[in-house]
Amino acid sequence: MYLPNFKVNLNPLTHPMKRITLLSVIMLCCIAVWAQKAESYFNKVRNNNVLLTAFINGMPKGGDLHHHYSGAVYAETYINYVIDKDYYINIKTLDVAENKANTDDWYQFSALKSKGQLEDYKEKLFQKWSAKDYDNSTASDKLFFDSFAAFGIAVTPTYEEGMKEMKFRAIRENVSYIECMFGSIPCPVVIPEANDLNKRFISLQQQKDDSSSWHLIDSLFPVLMSKDITACGKKFYDEILLANHQKWNIDDDQFTMRYQTAANRNQQPVEFFKNLIVAFATAADPECKLVTGVNILSPENGEVSMRDYHLQMLMFKYCHNRFPAVKYAMHAGELTIGLVRPEDLTWHINEAVFTAGAKRIGHGVDIAYENKPYELLHYMSIHKIPVEINLTSNEFILHVKDDRHPITLYLNHQVPVVISSDDPGILRTSLTEQYVLLASRYKSISYKDIKTMVYNSINYSFIKDQSTKDKLKAALDNRFQVFESQFH
Repeated sequence: MYLPNFKVNLNPLTHPMKRITLLSVIMLCCIAVWAQKAESYFNKVRNNNVLLTAFINGMPKGGDLHHHYSGAVYAETYINYVIDKDYYINIKTLDVAENKANTDDWYQFSALKSKGQLEDYKEKLFQKWSAKDYDNSTASDKLFFDSFAAFGIAVTPTYEEGMKEMKFRAIRENVSYIECMFGSIPCPVVIPEANDLNKRFISLQQQKDDSSSWHLIDSLFPVLMSKDITACGKKFYDEILLANHQKWNIDDDQFTMRYQTAANRNQQPVEFFKNLIVAFATAADPECKLVTGVNILSPENGEVSMRDYHLQMLMFKYCHNRFPAVKYAMHAGELTIGLVRPEDLTWHINEAVFTAGAKRIGHGVDIAYENKPYELLHYMSIHKIPVEINLTSNEFILHVKDDRHPITLYLNHQVPVVISSDDPGILRTSLTEQYVLLASRYKSISYKDIKTMVYNSINYSFIKDQSTKDKLKAALDNRFQVFESQFH
């Protein structure tokens, strides 16, 4: 074989390709060393809460995938709004109303201020609208879920302020992405025969007649669609999500936000299905680009949600068949021993995964009690169905923490894990604190494991546009390089 006599310049300082290769190798070596130094420092400080908090606070945290809008806004925003509007407060029940006749129990905030009592009632609202200064005077799960209705009067009119608040808080916390859940999209369409249909759905569940339930779901779908219920979703998207997203320039080089729509699991079957269709149709609408997926909300142990759980999973499966491109997460297994009967701990995550086909599981606390848990964990592992872990939320609502929490069970079975804040406004917490709790409570979890969870929060997001996801991952690479380089 004849080889031409090429003169090859092997001097890395003068040959362009060799220089690039050498610089790349040097850079990769530096990055690896920085990561090792960061891990070494992390191991040194993980038993000191304040040093660990400073470390985690500066660490890039990727995304927050389990994040409820109204529960993420701190109570200060809602309280300031009702005071600025000079609404009325019932001094016995602490209910707040826009208009009330002056009685012995109802006072305007201005009247309380003139009597020197405003600050006292602000503190009382903090304790009703959030977990601030929680004193065990009421059940923690009741306080948590009741708070949504209590501050509901202030949610819609503060959308602008709330979305801006979440963005700038995330940036300060080194969070680059939030996948924010909104509740059921308002849709006043009424189905006259709903009461009869609800009775039929309930009866079919009692008979365990899935075939007839499916047929009834299928017959109800065109009835609901004929009412133009999808217009409700487009209206909400245009007037609330898109309008505020654009007004506050939510997306920029530092931060990105996308949204999930949802249905309330404690609504009666027809109303639930209507809202579920609206949620799926909105997420499927190519004009609603910011809506990335669907979820299910409200207490899982509620009377209706326990009764209708299987039916609701069938409805999710049906909507998936109708809107196959839509991704959806599922609050499932947010239960623990004593909260419900033992047999009710055995099947909710199974149903969410195998019947509904959920792409992510939110909470997943009762996994150890589920029927055939190892088979379920194996399935979640091989099909890459991540679990959204919410440590403060699980501790406050369910009293589950430390080795009672199943996070290590998920990790031992290679189920992808993402760390989330759930409702940081109500719980008076942050995503930073979730990682601090993770590192301080579970010593077997390494810095490398934590970085994997951070990257999971982008990799398993429901972002529709791949270029946006790629941009977030590339930015996360750069953020970690900058962060870790300070420990050299």
